[in-house]
Amino acid sequence: MAAGTDGPDTSGDRHGTTAVVGPGGDGALVIIPTYNERENLPKILERLRAALDSVAVLVVDDGSPDGTGEVADEIAAADDLVHVLHRSEKNGLGTAYVEGFEWGLSRGYRVLVEMDADGSHRPEQLHRLLDRVNQGYDLVIGSRYVPGGALVNWPIQRELLSKGANTYARLALGAPIHDITAGYRAYRREVLEKLDLDSIESHGYVFQIDLAWRTVQEGFAVAEVPITFVEREIGESKMSGSVMGEAFTKVARWGLQRRVEQVRSALRRRQG
Repeated sequence: MAAGTDGPDTSGDRHGTTAVVGPGGDGALVIIPTYNERENLPKILERLRAALDSVAVLVVDDGSPDGTGEVADEIAAADDLVHVLHRSEKNGLGTAYVEGFEWGLSRGYRVLVEMDADGSHRPEQLHRLLDRVNQGYDLVIGSRYVPGGALVNWPIQRELLSKGANTYARLALGAPIHDITAGYRAYRREVLEKLDLDSIESHGYVFQIDLAWRTVQEGFAVAEVPITFVEREIGESKMSGSVMGEAFTKVARWGLQRRVEQVRSALRRRQG
C-alpha cells in the first residue's frame, strides 16, 4: 500500500496519471446519503453545482419522514445530473453507500465520492480529492488530521473522541492513515470493483474504517488531502453509542486477526 498527503509524493507504484475526471467533475459521481436533511440538501447541492458544474450526484434517501426524498425528487426533476435512490427505511450508512456504489458502477462512473449532506464536507474542496485521483491514487481521503486540515465549531469532547478513535484504529490495524474514519473520500471504480461489497456488514461509521482497511490490504494507493470539516448548523448528528460500540468491537477483531496472521506468517518463515 502506498500513502501520501499534499506533501512529498510517497506513492510508489500507482495507476497511470491519465486524468479520469474532467475539470468540471465530469466522470465522477458524488453519493450523498440522507435522513431528515430537508433543509440542508438544497444548500449542499447548490454549492456542489457551483463548485463543479458537471459532477453527477446520487442522493440515497432512507425514507426520511421530514420529506427529504421529495425535495431531492424536485431538484432532480430540474437537474439532469441529480439522481435519487429511495430506500424504504433507515438501514445504516454503510448499506446506503454500498447501494450507491453499485448504482454508480453499473452506470460507468469512473470515480465515486462520499459526501455528507449536512455541510460538514465543503463542496468547494472536492477538487482537492479529484486532483489527487487524477495523479494516480486509488483512494483519496479528505483528512482533518494532516497538515492544513482543520475542524470548525466542534466541541472538544467530540474532537478528542475522533482523534482517539483514529489513533486506536491506526495502531490496531497498522494502516498509515491519519483520518481513517473520515467520510469525505473518492474511490476509483477499480477499487470498488475489486472489493467484495456484498460481504460488507458494517452499518455505521465503522464502514469507513472497514472500506479503507480493505483498500489497504488489497495494495491500492491511498492519499490524504487536508480539508476543513465544519460542524453542522441544522439538524442532529447521527452519531450514537451503538455506532461507536460497533466501531470499537469490529476494529478490535480486525486488529486481532491481523496479529494472528502476522504470527502465523512468522512461524511459516521459521519452518521454511
